[in-house]
Amino acid sequence: MIELKDVGRTYTPKGDGSPAKVRALDGVSLTIERGELLAIVGSSGSGKSTLLNVLGLLDRPTEGSVLFDGRDVSGLGAREQARLRNERIGFVFQAFHLLPRTTARENVELPLLYSERKAIAGLAERALEAVGLADRAEHRPSELSGGQQQRVAIARALVNEPDLVLADEPTGNLDARTAREIMGLFRSLNEGGRTIVVVTHDAEIAARCSRAARIEDGRIVADGGAR
Repeated sequence: MIELKDVGRTYTPKGDGSPAKVRALDGVSLTIERGELLAIVGSSGSGKSTLLNVLGLLDRPTEGSVLFDGRDVSGLGAREQARLRNERIGFVFQAFHLLPRTTARENVELPLLYSERKAIAGLAERALEAVGLADRAEHRPSELSGGQQQRVAIARALVNEPDLVLADEPTGNLDARTAREIMGLFRSLNEGGRTIVVVTHDAEIAARCSRAARIEDGRIVADGGAR
């Protein structure tokens, strides 16, 4: 589904008076097959979030290419990339990023506002049902537990029925039991055919994925392959 070829990403820090450049990604090559549940593992500052941003077209590589179903998408214009993200990629973040004054259903519906779908009726309800929260559709985030809020965030990522779900430390704000429940949900979604990439620093979370790749200093240093 996705192939990274010799991807590099270099930043120039701003505001610290230093001209030194930061090499966040350095010659990364990675192939993600359709239907995989892949963990990208690394410590803070290893480059794993930058890698996820490149995969999700939130950041452009300085060099190298990103192929999506064989098409080089790294050089697409901002409008084309935004459309591709909305139609084919769902995002889940550590901090949930739910709007506090809107219901679970309304939060899940947000990506549909930017969609070109002609028929959207019932999609939010279907996504909430997929994460086991159909009975919480009219609850606001403050009325939900942390695990339930993350399930709403996952439903929001699923509402446009994307080919790929990218999750950045999705269990980082959760207790161990709830983290296991969220990973169980990801595994269930993956078994249903969804391609999922989880960025994590937690070896236990990575062990629950079917494949794990480790990144250090912007380089892939190990790739366990499917298991």
